[in-house]
Amino acid sequence: MGEKVNIRLEPAGVELRISKGTSYRDILHEYGVEFPCGGKKRCQKCRIELLSGSITQGPDMIQSEDNPGNDNLMVLACQSVASADAVIRVPQWEHIILADETEFLVTPGEGYGIAVDVGTTTLVAQLIDKQSGRIRDVKTALNPQARYGADIISRIEYAMTGPSPLNPGEKSQSQSGSGILRDLIRHEVGNMIAGMTREDLLEVKQVLLVGNAVMYHLFGGFDVTPLSFYPFQSPVNGYLNYSAGDLGWALDESCQVTFMPWIGGFVGSDMLAGIFATRMHESKETVALIDLGTNGEIAVGNRERIICASAAAGPAFEGSCIDMGMRASFGAISSVAWENGKMAVKVIGNETPRGICGSGLLDAVAVLLQSGQVDAFGNILGGQDKVHLSGKVYLSQKDIREFQLAKAAIAAGLDILLKEAGTHCEELFKIYIAGAFGTYLSVENIVQTGMVEANPEKIVKLGNTALMGAKILMFTDAEEIGRVAGMIEHIALESKSDFKDVFASKMFFSPGIL
Repeated sequence: MGEKVNIRLEPAGVELRISKGTSYRDILHEYGVEFPCGGKKRCQKCRIELLSGSITQGPDMIQSEDNPGNDNLMVLACQSVASADAVIRVPQWEHIILADETEFLVTPGEGYGIAVDVGTTTLVAQLIDKQSGRIRDVKTALNPQARYGADIISRIEYAMTGPSPLNPGEKSQSQSGSGILRDLIRHEVGNMIAGMTREDLLEVKQVLLVGNAVMYHLFGGFDVTPLSFYPFQSPVNGYLNYSAGDLGWALDESCQVTFMPWIGGFVGSDMLAGIFATRMHESKETVALIDLGTNGEIAVGNRERIICASAAAGPAFEGSCIDMGMRASFGAISSVAWENGKMAVKVIGNETPRGICGSGLLDAVAVLLQSGQVDAFGNILGGQDKVHLSGKVYLSQKDIREFQLAKAAIAAGLDILLKEAGTHCEELFKIYIAGAFGTYLSVENIVQTGMVEANPEKIVKLGNTALMGAKILMFTDAEEIGRVAGMIEHIALESKSDFKDVFASKMFFSPGIL
């Protein structure tokens, strides 16, 4: 695990030094590359091309469909590992691909655009050639606001109260918490953009940002107090438009920067982008989209009606409130299985396990249920207060409670929306699962733990639909965006008389599911 190899990813020109033996799925998922079938070899959408160097491949080498007759090796990223220095072409970066595995037809435009997913935990930006839709560069970063709180509630609290006199921040005490958070996020996104392909920056005509309602307010420097109490509505909405000069970004003054409007409650433009990514607004059949993250967002609908809600899932799915939790990055346990009477784990980046991310947490809880180490109430049996997974990494009783709260919030939110839509889970055509750690999620364990009580065959993992949808919005007419946004109805789960009862019932691990 100590030996390193150098990998260059084209056409974005990303250069990495990683542990030898790392899966290319681990390398690519952080840069917005999608694995629609979850790495099960079925969809073949994660093809990569070896331009130079060498690669260790699984049994699924395929010939390039992009360049017939090309002699370069074409393999599936989900079945290949970085065994030596290599230069890799990522064909998925050369086309905008929709979640339903069809190409999005680009209406050619001039210059370049940058799509940015402003997540609570992570930030992802992609530089796009507006003539062809090809991705020219990719940058990722942690949201620097996280130092003032892992979830949106703690960010709201800091924005309202500001720096503590006993622990002042980097800025002057006279600056508000909201101002500090605004400057942090604007500066970090600006740094990401400045680090992109420099010869292209002067040709960038548009930057489009999406994010949840709190990120929208913090980016704009608006008062978040209305989001701190029921009904969680703010008078501030609409498109946030800036010039690059307004933000001090290294772009031409004529470049238009737009943060897309939020929908309602804590449901932001990331869900609007997800709806476009899944084509929910065009679907004859009713489908659901569940975006798992520090702020869980759910939408149910079709071309006739779309309803949505936010579920207070908390940061468990991104590891923030778990004793040994971490984001889905190198060193994180990403999956857990029960093999030969003991835990078997997989670690992102082929490294020594340092912690556990959301997908590993989901798997671990499912395995503990299956092996009889945790009961239907979520209690660790045998008088223990923790279960060791691998090396020093463990899961505590508190961790399991955090997972129960998160999964109950999602399950209850979906249940309420389905009742509102007059349908049932088994009647849904598809259930799309989005989120930063969606690449590694086990569909079977989503059902096993009761997060989604549906036939696993209906569940489709999509990864980052916010980023995918942001790219689509860049090529979509403003009138169409307005039409779709106008048909989305926000539901406040807390306003429903049965929400508390439904939430409480979803805390249990139902024997009928196990």
